[in-house]
Amino acid sequence: MSFFFGSRSSKTFKPKKNIPEGSQHYDLMKHAAATLGSGNLRLAVMLPEGEDLNEWVAVNIVDFFNQINMLYGTITEFCTEDSCPIMSAGPKYEYHWADGLTVKKPIKCSAPKYIDYLMTWVQDQLDDETLFPSKIGVPFPKNFLSIAKTILKRLFRVYAHTYHQHFSEVVQLGEEAHLNTSFKHFIFFVQEFDLIDRKELAPLQELIDKLTSKESR
Repeated sequence: MSFFFGSRSSKTFKPKKNIPEGSQHYDLMKHAAATLGSGNLRLAVMLPEGEDLNEWVAVNIVDFFNQINMLYGTITEFCTEDSCPIMSAGPKYEYHWADGLTVKKPIKCSAPKYIDYLMTWVQDQLDDETLFPSKIGVPFPKNFLSIAKTILKRLFRVYAHTYHQHFSEVVQLGEEAHLNTSFKHFIFFVQEFDLIDRKELAPLQELIDKLTSKESR
């Protein structure tokens, strides 16, 4: 059986955490939205003065998860067991799924199944209050940035698959500007805080160089 975003339970695909007004999360999200609106993505990803790095990374991960969720959701009819029997990012890169808990030995699976596993896994991380505390004053775990790096590395793979295998459909839908802006924001963010190893970015390195070369560092 294949899994598609449209058929998921509302639990798995609810947008993550409605943030109550007046909370630190809410203020950070407002700051992020305001700086993004300025059009300067390098500026938008920088840690706001006086803010906690873990908090800033957490807020942005939630945002990227929701963006990728929506972007991929528009192309699920094109990403099927038949069209994408392996999870790949072009002919040189193939991903096998393992989460270290329920799937310890990496398994080969179709792209829609892999992305289903991946997004469900990320959702579970975001819902875990010990990893992503929603209450003010509750500390993040000491290894939070390590957890964040794993999440972002995996989310990158959805962008990589989308660009390599489905970009023509994205263009047909008129969504390439949305995808490019989302990915550019994601790349500037992970570059700013050194959150993804360069070798992991290799499937889209040419695109990354093109998108980032136009902006001053």
